[in-house]
Amino acid sequence: MIPWVHLDTGAIPGESVPLRLMRRGDEYSIVVGTIELMNNRLRGSEEALATIACERLRDRPRAKILIGGLGMGFTLRAALKALGPEARVVVAELVPAVTSWARGPLAHLFEGSLDDPRVELVEADVNRLIQSGPGQYDAILLDVDNGPEGMVRQENDRLYDSWGLKRAHYALRPGGLLGVWSGGPARHFKSRLQRSGFAVDELRVRANGGTSGRRHVLWIAERMEAGAGPAPRRTGR
Repeated sequence: MIPWVHLDTGAIPGESVPLRLMRRGDEYSIVVGTIELMNNRLRGSEEALATIACERLRDRPRAKILIGGLGMGFTLRAALKALGPEARVVVAELVPAVTSWARGPLAHLFEGSLDDPRVELVEADVNRLIQSGPGQYDAILLDVDNGPEGMVRQENDRLYDSWGLKRAHYALRPGGLLGVWSGGPARHFKSRLQRSGFAVDELRVRANGGTSGRRHVLWIAERMEAGAGPAPRRTGR
């Protein structure tokens, strides 16, 4: 078997354990400690997060999307494919090394998406951009840490608690979408979204985009107007 090769290390602001970029043949992995956060062979759920959300915005030709977490670029590429030429995509990435890898050893995975004129890459905590003002975005897509039950950075929990969801609701335009990726189920998160003013679809999507293998969880939550009760939503499987 081909051994893993350690390509680079990137510090996570405020954390003692860094990210490591690993390679085995044409397989790439980003890990923290002993935990794999992402792998280029398991891209299906990240692509689905953007595709499902952005296809619902087809009637908004000037849609503005905020993506939290650059990763290996799969969410970004899928968003660009689904959006029109007048859309704008802002990507917030906290770890400078991840941005460097996107321009370096992982550039072939991005396929030039960072040079798309619709894209703005910001090295910042996505939480700061969410709090930049009301009604800023048509969609916010969060692929941060491991989802609502994170493992990397305790401060990421602020995105998924009740206050964080209310801030996201405030940052979205009417009918805007909050999409959340998770490596696994998160108890009570759907009800937390509903209490925060969202109508929610909870979906389970194959990690590899196929018909077998591990499933990840997506929440696609639509911002409801004040006083409107959430519409019944079907839970996907």
